[in-house]
Amino acid sequence: MLGWGVERLRADMNRLLALLFHQGVLDEQFLQLQQLQDESSPNFVSEVVSIYFRESEKLLRNLRELLMDKEFSDYKKMGMHVNHFMGSSSSIGAKRVRSVCVAFRAASEQNNRAGCLRALEVLEHEYCYLKNKLHELFQIEQQRVMASGVRYPIQN
Repeated sequence: MLGWGVERLRADMNRLLALLFHQGVLDEQFLQLQQLQDESSPNFVSEVVSIYFRESEKLLRNLRELLMDKEFSDYKKMGMHVNHFMGSSSSIGAKRVRSVCVAFRAASEQNNRAGCLRALEVLEHEYCYLKNKLHELFQIEQQRVMASGVRYPIQN
């Protein structure tokens, strides 16, 4: 029975990953990140992604603050934030978020405030979707690890 639960959870993880790849949410970089995880660093992917989430929250807040400023004109600074977001998204395989950053950067380079506002809205949506789905994936993985029956030595 224990093994069946583990296999079901593994299948759930694989289905969710397949969906995220099919939707273009993730790319092969995410798989490369997973390959770096091993017994010596069993939480590597979730730790890297957690850092990405923390940094992304700051970048989104900075972008929103810049665009909400009525006197806004520093498109170069905004472009730097977008480039940072794009690079970190690429490093974890967040394909759709990175794609939105490309469009955001183009609007920024054209000093197009309306385009930047639209891009920010789409970016926030894509980021939230990514975050929710990766949290779901990590929860399933955590359940799988627990269901695999971690054995503790018997204490005398």
